[in-house]
Amino acid sequence: MKNKYLKIKNDYRCPFIMTNDLIGGKWKLRIIWHIIKGHNRFSMLQKCICDITPKVLMSQLKELEASGLINRRVVKEKPPKIVVYEVNPEHGELVELVSSISDFAHSYSRKNGINMCGEDLMRGRAITEL
Repeated sequence: MKNKYLKIKNDYRCPFIMTNDLIGGKWKLRIIWHIIKGHNRFSMLQKCICDITPKVLMSQLKELEASGLINRRVVKEKPPKIVVYEVNPEHGELVELVSSISDFAHSYSRKNGINMCGEDLMRGRAITEL
């Protein structure tokens, strides 16, 4: 039985289309970035990513897990259950890719006079007001 969260096809003619299917969309890159930065529990991700609903966050996490990009690890079984998400070590280059995309966005915004609200957050420093 096929995993309903696996959105990847068996055949691609273009690496960019496959990459878009893997990490494209409104939320996936942001989720991956926060997992890399240590915001690796569901509640932490929900707090860090404004406007994402719990249902959408869970769906996106399941898609990323089904594609093998992230791993879901149960740290503590007894209530309260603790689950953490990690980038799959088999796809470690994803960390470098996401970092490069972040660097590009910061460079582009500076060169084009675009204000990046939350820039301190994106660099891994907590901020109190946006």
